[in-house]
Amino acid sequence: MRYQRIQDLRNDADLSQKQLSEILHISQRSYSHYETGSRSIPIEMLIRLANYYDTTIDYLVGRTDNKKPIK
Repeated sequence: MRYQRIQDLRNDADLSQKQLSEILHISQRSYSHYETGSRSIPIEMLIRLANYYDTTIDYLVGRTDNKKPIK
């Protein structure tokens, strides 16, 4: 499964894979695998990404088109 939304969010934030991987404390190669879907994203990483982008895991994985969490 390709995770287009994490790539789109990263691009919207004008971040390179290297920059975001440093923020997340992982290697650029690992992050690249997440974007391409060649490796499943661990739930802990989905939580970090959702928190960083102030969105939901459901949005990241394409289960909803609502970008902002309901508060």
